[in-house]
Amino acid sequence: MLNFRRSAFFALVALAGGLVASARAATPSIALEKPSVRLAVGGKVGFFYLPLSVAEGLGYFTAEGLEMEISDFAGGAKALQALVGGSADVVSGAYEHTIQMRAKNIPLRAFVLQGAYADIALGVVKGKIPNYRSAADLQGRRVGVSAPGSATHFFVMHQLIRAGLKPESIQVIGVGQSAGAVAAVRHGNLDALSSVDPVMTELELGGLVQIVADGRTLEGSQAVYGGSFPAGCLYATEKFVAANPRTVQALANAMVRALIWMKTATPEQVLGVLPPPFASGNREVVLAAIKKTLPGYSRDGQIPREGAETVLKIQSEIDPTVRAAKFNLADTYDNAFAQKAVALYGK
Repeated sequence: MLNFRRSAFFALVALAGGLVASARAATPSIALEKPSVRLAVGGKVGFFYLPLSVAEGLGYFTAEGLEMEISDFAGGAKALQALVGGSADVVSGAYEHTIQMRAKNIPLRAFVLQGAYADIALGVVKGKIPNYRSAADLQGRRVGVSAPGSATHFFVMHQLIRAGLKPESIQVIGVGQSAGAVAAVRHGNLDALSSVDPVMTELELGGLVQIVADGRTLEGSQAVYGGSFPAGCLYATEKFVAANPRTVQALANAMVRALIWMKTATPEQVLGVLPPPFASGNREVVLAAIKKTLPGYSRDGQIPREGAETVLKIQSEIDPTVRAAKFNLADTYDNAFAQKAVALYGK
């Protein structure tokens, strides 16, 4: 990790500490139905869920009277399994999963959005497919994803379908979202990788991959999806949301406060409130990744209808079960909690 000036470091620590202390001092007196929340996340160090770690680092969950038990999994599909299996109350995961599960008569509901765009890119490993022209060239190739059935897997499946291939035309390899993904590329175990930041920025700046599809920016999302694409969010079972409205509101409050703070924060300030694992690699790479992704996070925690329709369209292409299912798309998300949080903290 690159060295940086001690004075700047302590300034950031002091800033973060002051913000955390301020947040904790504001702990509300309202009684929550379930103050201790078990949250599952599929790759906590991935920037797909960066606002979650910002809210945690700033003490916003504590300020809302919440005690968070955060369990980290290799990918979003694993976090989803924890929720469905009953070992988690809430998931920080891809909005896509609420649609996927609704089609299987498992009613999940997103209640606060983190990413307005998918922090996912597809990169071809340098030297592996030298004449790459489209995703059709991935046929039979080894493609890394965080975990099969995760948002990173959906991303590459969409590319394959656009190129006229079936999703099963590649060899899918789960490599996680951090050091394992980087190592798989460096050791020559993959031909391509669909992953999130800071992994993709590290590999790109290191000259190890060529980005061929990029959902991390407005322009990239437009090219890949045709517009915005609601991505990372907090979701839970419909039953949990109905039984614990004050707890869900507290979670939404913490997340929206983090999103509002991120609107004006610098990459250095964001890094300053993140837990140590985020800064364990090359600091300049992490800062570059934060700078690239900051504009792509939600501004108000709300899922736009047109974005939800885009996700449904893509999932219908990928999943025959979704394509055949009949359900109300509006049942997959509830913006009321984020709207109340904006009214409370957005002034």
